Amino acid sequence: MTETASASAIAPSRTVAVVGTGTMGQGIAQVALVAGHPVRLYDAVPGRAREAAEALAGRLDRLVEKGRLDTEGREAALARLHPAEELAELADSALVVEAVLEQLPVKQELFGALEGVVGEDCLLATNTSSLSVTAIAGALRHPGRFVGLHFFNPAPLLPLVEVVSGFATDEAAATRAYETAKAWGKTPVRCTDTPGFIVNRIARPFYAEAFAVHEERGADPATIDAVLRECGGFRMGPFELTDLIGQDVNEAVTRSVWESFFQSPKFTPSLAQRRLVESGLHGRKSGRGWYAYETPGAPSKEAVRPEPHTAPPAKAPAAVTVVGDLGPARELVAMMTEAGIDVTTVNEGGPYIELPGDGQLVPADGKTSVEFADVVYFDLALDYRGATRIALSASEDTSERAVTEAVGLFQKLGKEVSVIGDVPGMIVARTVAMLVDFAADAVARGVASPEDIDTAMRLGVNYPLGPVEWNRRLGQDWAYDLLSALHERCPTGRYAPSLALYRQAYAGDEETGS
Repeated sequence: MTETASASAIAPSRTVAVVGTGTMGQGIAQVALVAGHPVRLYDAVPGRAREAAEALAGRLDRLVEKGRLDTEGREAALARLHPAEELAELADSALVVEAVLEQLPVKQELFGALEGVVGEDCLLATNTSSLSVTAIAGALRHPGRFVGLHFFNPAPLLPLVEVVSGFATDEAAATRAYETAKAWGKTPVRCTDTPGFIVNRIARPFYAEAFAVHEERGADPATIDAVLRECGGFRMGPFELTDLIGQDVNEAVTRSVWESFFQSPKFTPSLAQRRLVESGLHGRKSGRGWYAYETPGAPSKEAVRPEPHTAPPAKAPAAVTVVGDLGPARELVAMMTEAGIDVTTVNEGGPYIELPGDGQLVPADGKTSVEFADVVYFDLALDYRGATRIALSASEDTSERAVTEAVGLFQKLGKEVSVIGDVPGMIVARTVAMLVDFAADAVARGVASPEDIDTAMRLGVNYPLGPVEWNRRLGQDWAYDLLSALHERCPTGRYAPSLALYRQAYAGDEETGS
């Protein structure tokens, strides 16, 4: 990109080229077309570009049927769509977006050829989700004009675009790409060239911690999914989501990020998921993954989704004592009172809810029930009033009375209750703590701003809250304390709090004088 090139959005009158005509390439082309650009489609396989143009015409027809585009707009868009048989036909492009095979040599060869075709002011962009933007640009004579434009599938529907700056990317090029995506009606976020960018880097614990709880025999997939949905507020559980994505695809991304971070224990893949992939159980597309699905060759009775573990009805305690500040769960005090439970509060000590049988109901803190005389842990909820399910954990040594009273208490509050194994950090709490830690580390390393990280996680993977905002609500010490306890019990390095989280917690202690 020349020094005098504008950093503003590419004008709609300028041509946008898309190389690669698969689902993602067609989606990106549709976005550019609807935004008013002339669009050229190119594919190395003869005839593919023309087939993709015909498929795009069908996409536009469906937009007309749904009332999202009028007939005149469709005709105008089709008049701007041009399949290209030769790479040389992309010479007048102001932007070329690549969506070809995720193979570094293939992409490097393509962009090397494009450099000899397009003008000096043409912005070059890759839609890669797993390769290094810096490495792709490494073979170019002018890597400054090269950026990552990572759309999410389906590109016409999902608003998020990660604008990725490689090591050599000019600031003006990144800004121009950002403003162009914004002009197309997308919500762009900026990040540096780090493995997984924002979403695929920070989202790893959402899958990894659920798989770990399953591998530790703490709970079955249906229960873990239900707890993360109905207690944590996530739209889908990780088992059903990876079945939808494809186990092979999700596992490949996890493995790629892990290898890119030099096999850091923070990103260790799941052995259970590897076995699914090795068995060809890739999820919905293969008819079976973590769950079974209806396929032409499979009887529907085999595709019945297992129900989450739900405790049978139990009698609620008539009175409890709340000791100390329950922190994120303090709303339970008012909820218990409203439900007719007599609540006595003691300011010092805790935090826990003392049950009539002398058992203690404790917020998940990264420790295990077996360490204490008669403790039942309860999981973190996004919103204790709105949650429809709560997970409890207890050890084999925990008294039946304590478990029954704990179950009855939450049932009295209108919740379904799932009792899981004695898993440190439980399900929602350890997942959220790890997401908070990954986000704090990314901010500290300059990967992206706190605002862009939260935007990316809400829009890219539909999280109910961004991890930075979650951290603010939970308090500066919450994630650090929980992960420190987890690290003490599982000293592999996976749960060691990042330096960024340590600094946050220490700053909080300094402010409070503790």
